[in-house]
Amino acid sequence: MDNASVAEARPASGTDHREFLVVAHTGREVVTETIASIARHCAEAGVTLRVVDHDIQPDPDPESEARAYPQSAGLPGAPVRQTRNPVDPDQLRRIGVDVEVTEGDAESAEGCEIVIVLGGDGTFLRAAELAYPAGVPVLGINLGHIGFLAEAEAHRVDEVMSQLIDRDYRIEHRMTLDVTVIDPARPEREQLRSWALNEVAILNRTNTGVLELVTEVDGRPVSAFGADGVLVSTPTGSTAYAFSAGGPVMWPDLEAILVVPSNAHALFARPMVTSPRSRIAVEVDKLGRAAVALCDGRRRLDVPAGARVEVVRSDRSVQWVRIDSDPFADRLVRKFDLPVTGWRGRQT
Repeated sequence: MDNASVAEARPASGTDHREFLVVAHTGREVVTETIASIARHCAEAGVTLRVVDHDIQPDPDPESEARAYPQSAGLPGAPVRQTRNPVDPDQLRRIGVDVEVTEGDAESAEGCEIVIVLGGDGTFLRAAELAYPAGVPVLGINLGHIGFLAEAEAHRVDEVMSQLIDRDYRIEHRMTLDVTVIDPARPEREQLRSWALNEVAILNRTNTGVLELVTEVDGRPVSAFGADGVLVSTPTGSTAYAFSAGGPVMWPDLEAILVVPSNAHALFARPMVTSPRSRIAVEVDKLGRAAVALCDGRRRLDVPAGARVEVVRSDRSVQWVRIDSDPFADRLVRKFDLPVTGWRGRQT
């Protein structure tokens, strides 16, 4: 599959049965009103709603919480989830919509037309994790603060749903990364593998000291340094963790891989933009500290001292629902509240 971020028209479905999966950030009060609006549109159009079991529980069990938010366990500074506004399937059914409940696993989105995300970027990445194995497109409705991955804001939910019901939307293919951990000290051990839409962050497993790392591009060493870590990012992820670490903003229709050291102690530890065909590797000093590779902040791979993390462009993409055609520059200015006072544009 071509991973280029090229929009295509959504073809008409070959079946009359339609289902939308909704993944919700239940820590936002507005989620209750927003999902009720979605349910009304689906009820009128005969579209079934599928919701995730974790999102309907007032107090999720540890297994469900770990599945939905794996970053909340085992790492220092983990977020504590407090107030919840759980999705109520019975209330949605009273609106008139058919509701199914699914576990938040790799089969959650099978058979769905779209995954609708109610929340911010973290919720979008959780939904993408469910949509990716099923090849189902994702649409974000922002209930958070920046919500850079979202296509629309909560106040536009009625307009968005009308377009989804009418199949008046397009699909973009956003490139993803395949991530592999290779440990030469244990060649008999099965290699750890995952994927990333935003980035893979190779980080110190603790908050003390620095990681001694060597970066490699296409089989050749480029730079060795001590750092908090290094990020390997897609263009989509360039406005996320990589942006905070000092990396450049990349337009999402670019095909490239971005490498950004994080707090490096070195003269040459600058961000690098490589070919999308490059094979990026990060080696961890065998005499130094162990690391962890975090894919989109959700999927964790342990990286022992002496191991290496290899990253390449994946053959699979995340399908992205587009309902408007706002230029990326406008999104950048709006989301980051960038100053543009004095701009006059081309004078005719």
